[in-house]
Amino acid sequence: MKLSAKQANELIDLLKVRFEKNTKRHKGIEWSKVEARLKANADKLWSLSEMERTGGEPDVTGQDKKTGAIIFCDCSAESPAGRRSLCYDREALNSRKEFKPSDTAVDMAATMGVEILNEEEYRNLQMLGNFDAKTSSWLKTPEAIRKHGGAIFGDWRYQHVFVYHNGAGSYYAARGFRASVLV
Repeated sequence: MKLSAKQANELIDLLKVRFEKNTKRHKGIEWSKVEARLKANADKLWSLSEMERTGGEPDVTGQDKKTGAIIFCDCSAESPAGRRSLCYDREALNSRKEFKPSDTAVDMAATMGVEILNEEEYRNLQMLGNFDAKTSSWLKTPEAIRKHGGAIFGDWRYQHVFVYHNGAGSYYAARGFRASVLV
């Protein structure tokens, strides 16, 4: 998918305002470099617009040391509202006999062109602020856990990051997923 020139410019302007408002999230990264990468990667702009559309409030949270890619991550205070009430993956959805959710976290992330945060990425995000104080977010689940029917999620409670498990087929109105995209 691709944004129109007007949509792309509006998104870049919005991302710039958020970048300048939250400088502690991306110390040492200059907006001019971010903007150049955004303009050179139109396909990533669409993924960022999907993150924004679903309530993720994407912002720069770092830079990949190997490739130099800019890391954008969902920085909304709570798990993105447009990505909640989802079970973990297609296998979990297909195993439900009734009351199936409309989608899965893994499928929605793939459609958006983003990656679900893993446990390490989630803990790193929590060092930039306190996220998910009232909600929780599915995390990329290791295959060793998933093969037993489980999936992991994280949240912030009692001034601490908690990572816990649930059946992959479960879904809750207060659980979504956080994602990242490299630009």
